[in-house]
Amino acid sequence: MTAPTTPVIRLKPKANARAIRHGFPWVYDNELVVDRRTRKIAPGAIALLEDGERRPLGLVAVNPNSRITARMLDRDPAARIDRDWLVARLARAQEMRARLYPEPFYRLVHAEADGLPGVVIDRFGDIAVLQPNAAWAERLLPELAAALAEVTGVTTVLKNGSGRARGLEGLDGDNAVLLGAAPAAPVPVRMNGATYMADLTGGQKTGLFFDQRPNHGFAAALCREAEVLDVFSHVGGFALAALAGGAASALSVDGSAAALALAEGGAAAAGVAPRFATRRGDAFEVMAALAEEGRRFDVVICDPPAFAPSKPALEKGLRAYERVARLAAPLVAEGGYLGLCSCSHAADLTKFRGASVRGIGRAGRQAQLIHTGFAGPDHPLLPQLAESGYLKALFFRL
Repeated sequence: MTAPTTPVIRLKPKANARAIRHGFPWVYDNELVVDRRTRKIAPGAIALLEDGERRPLGLVAVNPNSRITARMLDRDPAARIDRDWLVARLARAQEMRARLYPEPFYRLVHAEADGLPGVVIDRFGDIAVLQPNAAWAERLLPELAAALAEVTGVTTVLKNGSGRARGLEGLDGDNAVLLGAAPAAPVPVRMNGATYMADLTGGQKTGLFFDQRPNHGFAAALCREAEVLDVFSHVGGFALAALAGGAASALSVDGSAAALALAEGGAAAAGVAPRFATRRGDAFEVMAALAEEGRRFDVVICDPPAFAPSKPALEKGLRAYERVARLAAPLVAEGGYLGLCSCSHAADLTKFRGASVRGIGRAGRQAQLIHTGFAGPDHPLLPQLAESGYLKALFFRL
């Protein structure tokens, strides 16, 4: 039985307990009975969740300060959420990645989809970068770091406190070294034959986006002997993969000088620097300028940040994606290829595809959709939670 000290929270009678039983992992603030005892539950505490008839549904992590007030941890009401429990969850995640990837560079934990709600962990060899984006994970941070080292053998664990999700949970934005020592220089990461330089202490998010790995690989196959433009390039994602795939040249466009410097470092490390160039500036302005210069490319790929990070931002975000497509399409040579990406979970595939096609049409181009890509298998999708399947990549022939 659950220990007597474990607090209990209960769904309102009309709340959808069936969705929870069928795998939905969240309980919102307006679905819970609120009384004097529930108001006293500290953020990050573990509680027993009951349905409206007081039948147990499982153990949840509670944060009264969040719109997502409870996150399902374990459907066994008698489970103990301790270091051994964390070791078991991490080992399960590690086993799958070890089967998929010959080298330890991947997303090790993808939050709810790996049974660790709100927790993101990316692995870079002997270093792991941890984003505890939920109050329960912040509260158990020492145990989580120790379990991570036990399961994987990493010698360094870094906490990355950036990201919108931590703010929504009422958490700080601080970074920290939880184990070992922070790397003194960017870490080289090999993917799809390319070398990427990951800044694990000062870069975006955890330092590198592993999610695009399969889409980089698909794009590289289109880029043999091609002139390639990579817009919103970050550290050279598509450009460096294209060069590894035999592209004649690649131009990376990004607003961040630091990101472009890392891209140049990756090109040098892979021996492709003579075929690589960068252009710093606002992506929309650079695309307009390239069109005025009469530039054309065999392959153009745009991988912008999340223009629609939430439902309230959806319409504005879709207009931005349409604008990206409208500016990028004229830069594609006749018979060339255009890749358009979205990492906005609020813009589902249908809406994003519609915005992209409208933009291509407004540019006066005809398109064939030849491939739709998603995140790699180290970013699994929890079928009951649409938000865990955020990445879309569309490839067109114009």
